[in-house]
Formats: sequence, structure tokens, C-alpha cells
Amino acid sequence: MASHNNWFLVSSLLLTLLQIQTKVFCYQFKVGDLNAWGIPTSANPQVYAKWSKFHNFTLGDSLLFLYPPSQDSLIQVTQESYKSCNTKDPILYMNNGNSLFNITSHGDFYFTSGENGHCQKNQKIHISVGGTGNVDAEANSPSSSLPASAPSSQTVFGSIPVAPSSSNSPHPTSTFHVFIIGSLYALFLALM
Repeated sequence: MASHNNWFLVSSLLLTLLQIQTKVFCYQFKVGDLNAWGIPTSANPQVYAKWSKFHNFTLGDSLLFLYPPSQDSLIQVTQESYKSCNTKDPILYMNNGNSLFNITSHGDFYFTSGENGHCQKNQKIHISVGGTGNVDAEANSPSSSLPASAPSSQTVFGSIPVAPSSSNSPHPTSTFHVFIIGSLYALFLALM
């Protein structure tokens, strides 16, 4: 009887860990996979447009922008302000050098430096959450067109453990599979 109780306890613990692991698939992306949020080099002027194109962002993910607070800042802007590099009247202003933007809704999000002249030097990024992803690799070129919707989401700030930012694989988005696996496993235990 003690052996059966131990087996049941270990099985229950494994099931709980499986459910926790499959539900926590949000990532913190260091924007651009660079050491800092800054003006792109002449060798790679489209670094942010290319970077966002090759990442799949989902609800719960977060974007980490690192920069010297005495030299830069970060603003969230509308699509129109993004295209024209208008830094007046931002949706959100961050200047602590360790800016974290948590993704809490689907849509398009536009960010640029809050410093004069930096946006014109391509220090800006468009992030798409849900839908088809970022398809505007040439987003900073004058001839490109961006989706018409402007960001209208609520943002929440806080610290999240850093996870690998080089993952290009899509994140699981449904807990239904976890429920099915858990239910089948519980049924299996009940029949034992």
C-alpha cells in the first residue's frame, strides 16, 4: 500500500510540473538581440525591422529595451508618428534605461527613441502580436506601407525572468492540450 501511495504522489507531482511547464511559455526578448537599444550602425541600418520580422510574439511575452538613461529614452507611438518620426505626444514614455514592455493584447506596437534625430536614423521598431507577424522588413524605407491599425493596448510593467531571445519557433497558445493530457493522465491513474 505504501508503494502505491508513493507512486501516486510522484505521479501527481510530475503531472503538476507538466501542467506548469506547458502553461509558462512567455519570453522576454532583448530588442534586437543587441547589448543596447541604440542607433543602428551603417552596416546594419535595418537591424530592428529585420529582428522583429523573424520573431513570433504572443500574449505574455515582453520586450526589454536596454540603453543608457542619460543618453536615450523609449517611446511608444502611433503608426503615423512611427512613419513620420514624430516624437511629440507619445502613447508611452520610458526613460529608466531598463524599459520593459509587457505584451497584454494582440495588435501592432510602434516604438522609437525619444531623442531628437534618432528615429530618422532608424532607431525604431514595429512589433506585431497575433495575426500574420511582421512582414515589413523594409519598414523604415519611405516607400513601405504599414498596417493601418494603431496601438490601443494597455501596458503593464514589471520584472519577468529573462528567457532566451533567439527562439524563432512559435509559442504554444492553447491550454486545451494541457487539459486533455492532464485529464488522460488522471484517468490512467484512476484506473490503476
